[in-house]
Amino acid sequence: MRTPLHLHRNHGRVVALLAGCTALVLAATGPATAHSRGGAHHPPAPARQVLPAGDGWASSTTGTTGGAAADAAHVHTVTTWAEFKAALADPGTAPRIVRIKGIIDAEAEGCAAFAVPGYDFDAYLAKYSPENWGYDQDLEAEPADSPEGLRRASAARQNTAIKANVPANTTIIGVGRHSGLKGASLQINTVDNVIVRNLSFETPLDCFPQWDPTDGDTGNWNSEYDSAVVTGATHVWLDHDTFTDGDHPDSTLPTYFGRIFEQHDGELDIVKGADYVTASWNRFTDHDKTILIGNSDSAATAAIDRGHLKVTLHHNLFSNLVERAPRVRFGQVDSYNNHFVAKTGYGYSYGVGLESQLVAEHNAFTLAPGITAGQILMKWNDGSLTVNDNLVNGVRTDLLAAWNAANPDNTLGSGAGWTPTLRPHVDPVRNVARVVDGGAGAGRLG
Repeated sequence: MRTPLHLHRNHGRVVALLAGCTALVLAATGPATAHSRGGAHHPPAPARQVLPAGDGWASSTTGTTGGAAADAAHVHTVTTWAEFKAALADPGTAPRIVRIKGIIDAEAEGCAAFAVPGYDFDAYLAKYSPENWGYDQDLEAEPADSPEGLRRASAARQNTAIKANVPANTTIIGVGRHSGLKGASLQINTVDNVIVRNLSFETPLDCFPQWDPTDGDTGNWNSEYDSAVVTGATHVWLDHDTFTDGDHPDSTLPTYFGRIFEQHDGELDIVKGADYVTASWNRFTDHDKTILIGNSDSAATAAIDRGHLKVTLHHNLFSNLVERAPRVRFGQVDSYNNHFVAKTGYGYSYGVGLESQLVAEHNAFTLAPGITAGQILMKWNDGSLTVNDNLVNGVRTDLLAAWNAANPDNTLGSGAGWTPTLRPHVDPVRNVARVVDGGAGAGRLG
């Protein structure tokens, strides 16, 4: 029996917090992150910090405080995957803080630990090879005892093992400079008020990708699992995190049936009516499909997503990625003061999708030789777009004009139809690369 590739593996004022059932107000004048300038008072400890007023969409309406008001009984320090899941599963919605110390590996036992009896990857390859199976029929009707049925059962075991459901009113934070999650998938699902900070995420490796012979002309391997998924949740702040493929970049993955054996999905998905999300000072590196905002053009999805998916992305580093930084459907997305570094294999950064309303301003792009400004945007469907004051290799460049010049038969119009206001501080675009490179990512919280 052989299994697939194994794992070895701001200025701002914090105004008020309600602690438990009392109306205790914790007043803390000063910054909530390490990027403030001055202030007479020390900020609270990182685990007690809240999203500053006016800092992106997650600060709107009720704001985002996570577990900042947790009492001592609801502060957990964890060092294992079992401890982490237990801390999240503690019943009730009282504010909680979960401190992760060190790197926790959700897939430490390797892919073989998830495989059900009888699963054999060689048998899977033999039965569904294009020579035997062709490209005309999918595998959905295959019975439970077939190679595909056994793959599904094995995938279900991995799904249960590596996903962790995050409750409302929670702060998850890494301790020190080198803490995080490897091979885990955080599920922030239909809850309100979550903060995730100072964590290094290594993207989960799907042990059991599915072969879909009907995907394209020559089939494709399709995988599951994102490092973090915000599904129908509200008021979520992701700050000073690092997202990467780590020890298993796509370049190490094998090829079967002439297609890469794709074992990675995304780094961050914001989908299914999720709203009021701010992602700030993160590093997204060495990955293909990075951030998806809105996951389908279907009528059913549109009914859920219209009027939602309000997301702010600022002071993030997007480096050595292929695409989706982000790809947007339906949402009002404000992307400013980010640094994009495009290297070999680059596809695009901003994907303009159905009814998207993207504002991209004051961003810096560092493009390797052979990559042009006309590749930064990608039109997937009709959406609206505002682009202003962006630098490409040190030169102010109209990204919209560059796209339209390169794609005269598939042009984009100007004007997202709204103007962002929730920006506490906008750095001059010429400073963005230096400021972001020096401050973004886990271990730089201060």
